[in-house]
Amino acid sequence: MLPFLQPVLRPTLPQVRKFALAGIIANTVIMSTGAAVRLSSSGLGCPDWPRCSNADVVASHNAGQTMLNTWIEFGNRLLNFPLVIITALVFIAAWRLSPKRKDLLWLAAIQPLGVFAQAAVGGIVVLTKLNPAAVSIHFMLSASLVAASVLLYARCSDFTSVGPVRRELQITAGLLVAVTAAMLAAGTVVTGTGPLAGHADTPRYHLPLEGVTQFHADIGWLLGGITVALVIGLRISGAGQRAMRLGWIVLIWLGVQGAIGYIQYFNHLPAGLVWVHVTSAVIFWIQVLWLFFTLSNGTFIVQQQVTIPQRETETAGR
Repeated sequence: MLPFLQPVLRPTLPQVRKFALAGIIANTVIMSTGAAVRLSSSGLGCPDWPRCSNADVVASHNAGQTMLNTWIEFGNRLLNFPLVIITALVFIAAWRLSPKRKDLLWLAAIQPLGVFAQAAVGGIVVLTKLNPAAVSIHFMLSASLVAASVLLYARCSDFTSVGPVRRELQITAGLLVAVTAAMLAAGTVVTGTGPLAGHADTPRYHLPLEGVTQFHADIGWLLGGITVALVIGLRISGAGQRAMRLGWIVLIWLGVQGAIGYIQYFNHLPAGLVWVHVTSAVIFWIQVLWLFFTLSNGTFIVQQQVTIPQRETETAGR
C-alpha cells in the first residue's frame, strides 16, 4: 500500500480525528466565503445554476454582473470541490476504521451527503434570486454540517482529563447550544432584512430592521447570562482546568462578538465588519459545541471509570 493512502485505508482513531478536524475547517471556510458572497452583493454574480450563466459554465462577462462579483460567487462554488474531497476522505476513513464504529460511520456519512444537499439548496437560492428564506436555510444547513463535524471530532477524542461535571451544568451547556443556534438563525433574518441582503431589487424579509436587530441583540444578552452562569457553575463545582478554560474562552469570545455587533450597527453596517461578525459567529458556534460535547463526554467517561472499579471491588468482597 502506498504510504499516503495508509491514513485513509488503514486509519487509526487519531487519524480519523484529523480528518474530522479538516472537515470542520473546510465547512467553516465555506460558510465564511458564503457570507462574503452575500455581503459583497455577489449572490447573483453567477445568475444561473449549475452553470454560471446561460452562456458559460465558468465566470465570464455573460453573467451580467461585474467580473469581481462574478468571480466572488464562482470562487465560492469552486470551493465545494475540495470540500467534497475532504468529506469523502472523512467517510472512507471512518468506514475503514478497525474495529468498526457505527456512530463514527453515520456521522461521517452525513458530511458528503450534506455537501450535496447544500449544493441543491444553493441552486434554489440562485434560481429564486436570493430569496431570504432560502438563504437562511442555506446558512443554517451549513451550521448543521459544522455541528456534525464537531460531534465526529468529539467522538474521536479523549476526555478522560476533563473530570466529573454536574448534570445541571451539562443541561446548561445544552441550553447554550440551543440559544446559539437561535442566534445564528436570527442573524440570517437580520441580514435578509437589511441593506446587505443584496442589490436594491433583491427580495427581503418584510420586517422592521430595528425590531429584528433588537431581537438578535436580546438573544445575545441571553447567551451572555447563560454563559456567565455556566462559568460560575463550573467554578463552584470544582470542574477541571480543561472545562474551566473552555468556559472562559466561550465567554470572552461572546463578549468580543457582542462588541463587534454593536460597533457594526452604530456604524451603519459596513460590509467588511459584518463579515467579521458572521465569521466570528461561526467560530463561536464551534466553541459552544465543543464545550457541550466536552462536558457531556467527559462526564460519561469518568462515570464509567468510577463505576467499573466499584463493581470489581464489590465482586471481590463477595
